[in-house]
Amino acid sequence: MSKISIERITKIVRLIRQRGAVSMDTFVTELEVSKASVKRDFEFLRDRLGCPLEWDRSRRGWIVRDELADGGRFELPGVWFNASEIFALLTMLHLVEGVQPGLLDEHVGPLKSRLRGLLAEGNKSAKPIERKLKLIHFASRKVESKHFQLIAGALLDGKRLRLRYLNRDRKEHTERVISPQQLVHYRENWILDAWCHSRDAIRSFALEAVDDVHVVDEAAFEVSQEQMQEHFRSGYGIFAGQAAHRARLKFTPERAQWVSKETWHHDQSCKHLEDGSYVLEVPYSNDQELLMDLLRHSPEVEILEPPELRQRLHAALCAAARKNLPAASQ
Repeated sequence: MSKISIERITKIVRLIRQRGAVSMDTFVTELEVSKASVKRDFEFLRDRLGCPLEWDRSRRGWIVRDELADGGRFELPGVWFNASEIFALLTMLHLVEGVQPGLLDEHVGPLKSRLRGLLAEGNKSAKPIERKLKLIHFASRKVESKHFQLIAGALLDGKRLRLRYLNRDRKEHTERVISPQQLVHYRENWILDAWCHSRDAIRSFALEAVDDVHVVDEAAFEVSQEQMQEHFRSGYGIFAGQAAHRARLKFTPERAQWVSKETWHHDQSCKHLEDGSYVLEVPYSNDQELLMDLLRHSPEVEILEPPELRQRLHAALCAAARKNLPAASQ
């Protein structure tokens, strides 16, 4: 059976699932083939795949009588993809590869080869999408592939980890035993959220700061989903904790065109002013990441509240200005 026929078979079942009953004229129009071709596809569905396909006189259309199928519902056997679905999967795999080049080659490579093969069966090629899809990544930090594999494996297997971790603020290494809870890819970099048995609390670890890691043959302590959500939902960005502050930010009309389309926090509030400027309010517990975002948008943003955040941004801008004075002024 050709790949094109497989696509038609898939579409026949999908049309019936979507509409309940489908006329022959609709099949001919949607599939862009003759009635004879549709009838051959019907025969294949019934005789080779055991599909309980019947004409329903009262509904004036073809239906699938699921009550006659094994298990009470007919499903196409195996994994069937049409061309557009294969292209979508290839796009997804390109995205995964772009997250950390080489990180998942062992797992992604064989799947990409299989998808390319499926397209080739239908006289199509994966090359167009691979040429036309371009992903640009910036400022991603390299993670040791073997570390990622061990961490991901322990996470999926529910095992604890012993790791040697660099605290970059204090410039010191610590030994930790942790129970991994979730991997997060955030702003081009990988973060592991885990229960730290040394601190008896949830902590986040940047994977590129892991110097050494070993799997501990002991079941991981599992933190409830509710507790994880409560820990992270109030903070700003990657910083967790109860939000004790709320920033009120005013962006110029020029910058508002972009910022008004962005989501900075799930609990943000915003409004447009008559002059075209945009006021955004976001909660935060730690201002470090918020300040980085504000520096990125300066001088197109003004901090209306709180005053201490305004002072912190002013100090950062002054320090940057001093370091970047023209040579003749220094």
